[in-house]
Amino acid sequence: MEDYKKRCEELVKKLNESSEIYYNGGEEILSNYEWDAMFDELLAIESETGYILPDSPTQNTGYEENNGEKEPHEFPALSLAKTKQISELTKWAEDKEVWLSWKLDGLTLVLTYDGGKLSKILTRGNGTIGTNITYLKNAIKGFPLKIKYQGHMVVRGEAVISYSDFALINDMVEDDDEKYANPRNLASGTLSLDDPDKVKERRVCFHAFTLVYREDPLRSWGERMEFLQKEGFTVVDREKADAGSLPGAVERWSKRVESGEMDLPVDGLVICYDDTEYAASGSVTGHHAAKAGYAFKWQDVSALSELLYVEWSCAASTISPVAVFEPIQLEGTTVSRASLCNLSEMERLGIGKECTLEIIKANKIIPKCISVKKAKGEVEIPAKCPVCGADTEIHTSEKSKTRTLHCSNPDCSAKHVKKFTRFVSKTGMDIDGLSIQTMLRFMNEGFISDFADIYRLSRYADTIREMEGFGDKSCENMMRAIEKSRQVNPVNFIYALCIPMIGIDAGKKIVAECGFEGFLERLESKQGFEDIDGIGPEKSGSAISWYENDRNRSSLKELLKEVTIEKVDLRPDEKGKCAGLTFVITGDVHHYKNRDEFKAYVESAGGKVTGSVTSKTDYLVNNDAASASSKNRKAKELGIPILTEDEFVSRFGA
Repeated sequence: MEDYKKRCEELVKKLNESSEIYYNGGEEILSNYEWDAMFDELLAIESETGYILPDSPTQNTGYEENNGEKEPHEFPALSLAKTKQISELTKWAEDKEVWLSWKLDGLTLVLTYDGGKLSKILTRGNGTIGTNITYLKNAIKGFPLKIKYQGHMVVRGEAVISYSDFALINDMVEDDDEKYANPRNLASGTLSLDDPDKVKERRVCFHAFTLVYREDPLRSWGERMEFLQKEGFTVVDREKADAGSLPGAVERWSKRVESGEMDLPVDGLVICYDDTEYAASGSVTGHHAAKAGYAFKWQDVSALSELLYVEWSCAASTISPVAVFEPIQLEGTTVSRASLCNLSEMERLGIGKECTLEIIKANKIIPKCISVKKAKGEVEIPAKCPVCGADTEIHTSEKSKTRTLHCSNPDCSAKHVKKFTRFVSKTGMDIDGLSIQTMLRFMNEGFISDFADIYRLSRYADTIREMEGFGDKSCENMMRAIEKSRQVNPVNFIYALCIPMIGIDAGKKIVAECGFEGFLERLESKQGFEDIDGIGPEKSGSAISWYENDRNRSSLKELLKEVTIEKVDLRPDEKGKCAGLTFVITGDVHHYKNRDEFKAYVESAGGKVTGSVTSKTDYLVNNDAASASSKNRKAKELGIPILTEDEFVSRFGA
């Protein structure tokens, strides 16, 4: 019995330590696979011995976040009972109608509405007390700030970051202490930030999974979800079933994950009764309500394969190891690669130059090495960066003590992938099919080191077609997009060059004043652009300094060999309907596609658009003329007319 108690205490300590880090966005110390295995072992010991510690994770509903103002939940957010056996789901369903939905892997939020307005957002916390993050209401997508329903209402859902956004964000994080292990980890860390603008950049989306309370209740769970959808919420996918159809439904939904179609992180499925009154009638035992719902987690299927070699991939400043092994069939797909994360993880696993790897697909999506057998020899850590050939350095994180490999060259292309992202963006050269991940792969293969190299990718077309994730069609589409972009507007081209402080607006002013040839001449002669209205000495100096850099100058000249700059006339129409007038545009627009299109019309008609209301402003355009916004107040103080968009169109055309 003493051995059981000791093991029980070890498991509780390890699981709680992992949960604290997990819920507070820290660096993951246990994978889901390892956590589940330990949890199941603890549950078995507790069932057999009756020895249950008060802080056991089998008895608690969650873990309280460390930061922020705490508030009690109006309705406790209890955990669901979990199983990996479909037979337990069908038994639980009884003869009732049930609903199947995704178990999203993010951060649970609870939203409260009163009088048709969002009044509060709490994190789940420990299920009884959560953290108030209402200040982030404008930074999270997926829920309305105003609804038609005027009564008191409480909604629960999951805030998640998609796999594609996760990869995009993580590749841009240069500090290894700031990198995230998975989308759930990133979502948790993001919602602990104080700056709503930074949270908004990370594209967190709320997916409602239940209507907890409404003053005039709806008994059917399905009707509740339809109601939320009509009110403007993003809601979880769902399917009605019964005990007989559940096994088939679970199999279909599982295959959707296996096929790779899911961009949202999921770690299982949830079933709940359609009859919410019946669901609420169950007793509460331990850390879950007996009839509230059931969470189904997939059995992790592992397979063994022989390591072929370790590939080293550079992204931002970090060079990460990737295990390349003999192809294996796993959960319906062929797998031959798995990230090893960093040097510390390689050492923890005991990777050898020759070894057998045990591989799973975490949440049926991401290949992960969970153990190593028969290891021989040592993996050689590269002394040179795979992208630029510069010396490598080993860094040890002060916070986590994690060891990672880095490129020592500050000018390594992989460290400046943000510039390549701007270059191919719609506002820049508008090249579809070149994501950050794709460009990093091409950099590591030696295909790209400069902007002009993008236009020479066709020489590697045969190799690209054979790369994982490509094929004939995607390769051809990418090549077609590259060729199409060879004809480019000078303003977009100037933006794509990534000259500090020179964006679209500055590019328009420069091209309107002196044309593209004049832009090049002024750079070469160092005449600059400070004489152009709206540019000034700081922006002009930035452009000249950029051009004086040998690498930038060489890059521009090589690029001009590959593209054709269109002839455009951006000089304002001095006789246009907006000639000589200065406008400020604020709020939503409906006649124009967006404010950029609105601004473009004003400028083409000889007018000027600025960002703030001053004594030089002629008109403020705002569809909400009665609002108490700072711009409206300033305009009224200065006696500046406020026009609706329709009034603008009526007076100044479209």
